[in-house]
Amino acid sequence: MSESTIMNDDNILVANFRNEATRERAFTQIVKKYQERLYWHIRRMVVEHEDTNDVLQNVFIKVWRNLAEFREESNLYTWLYRIATNETLTWIEKQKKTSAIHLSTDDEHFFSQKLVAQKDFNPNTIEWKLQKAVQSLPERQKLVFNLRYYDEMPYDEMARVLETSAGALKASYHHAVKKVEAALLKH
Repeated sequence: MSESTIMNDDNILVANFRNEATRERAFTQIVKKYQERLYWHIRRMVVEHEDTNDVLQNVFIKVWRNLAEFREESNLYTWLYRIATNETLTWIEKQKKTSAIHLSTDDEHFFSQKLVAQKDFNPNTIEWKLQKAVQSLPERQKLVFNLRYYDEMPYDEMARVLETSAGALKASYHHAVKKVEAALLKH
């Protein structure tokens, strides 16, 4: 499916959402279309399934409340990712504040422990080594790495989601990749 077809479909979904008679159906279609991609975007940041579902639920509540005012200055996909990113970062900040561990100096340990606590964690597989390396990144680099590496998001799209320049994102991704490579070579 081409980008223009996706945008046109999304424009129809937004228009249908604005119509009271088709609002719920349009919202259900938006959720079905983007739920999995947003779930994995959030999950890579918060690690645990239950936490991811909580954040995702908050994302779709915000979408429901604000979609009628969506100005369509960006793609629906970009707008949804921006909401998901902001909700995820807000959740992470709340976790830092409410955690017994003082996370400002030990974020890597906290999220690595959450990763290790996963029931299917096997430290010998490359997938888990990669996840552990990614979890050790600073939040911004982790976010950029996930969007680029896993979601294969182009830099210009990422710049709209994160409201920054593509050049800054390229530099951040480069630094993140170097740190991930170093962490993988260390193990």
